[in-house]
Amino acid sequence: MDIHELQAGDSVYVIYRNPHTQNVATIQEATITANPENPQELSLFMYDTYYPLSDEYAMYKTAQEAKQMYEYYFGAMM
Repeated sequence: MDIHELQAGDSVYVIYRNPHTQNVATIQEATITANPENPQELSLFMYDTYYPLSDEYAMYKTAQEAKQMYEYYFGAMM
């Protein structure tokens, strides 16, 4: 996904690893929004937190695409 094509209000699906338990990952819907600290920049809003928009996140345009990649990397979803 090219993050430069994203606009405020877009929804994306992120494969999110639990920071406390690294072997646990989920798919979470997130919203692209203006960065509250710098409105000229975009951020990823997920779990009531703003994250800097970066290519380092595993973001997908659809839930189906995220599920396919999740299964590829982590095995079948339970």
